[in-house]
Amino acid sequence: MTTPTPRPNTPGTARSGVPLPGRHLPGAAGHGEPADPDRIRAEVRDLLAELGPVPNTGGAAGDDSVGADLARRAHILDQAHEVLVRALATVDKI
Repeated sequence: MTTPTPRPNTPGTARSGVPLPGRHLPGAAGHGEPADPDRIRAEVRDLLAELGPVPNTGGAAGDDSVGADLARRAHILDQAHEVLVRALATVDKI
């Protein structure tokens, strides 16, 4: 009778010592709660709601408020992107 040898790279199993994607991030699987799709949707929806309508500047070039609004919008979109990146990092990859 022979002893079966384990098959390497069996789907659903991790080799010891090999880090899984996103395990190093706070809140990642193994470091807190897994991604909750409803919470993620709500967080992104709230951030996108902060964008509001695009202000009508009447096409005035060089208006400082346009640059400030653009920077604010970029910051909000960056925050929404980070929410999605963190969520993606918690998903087990196959």
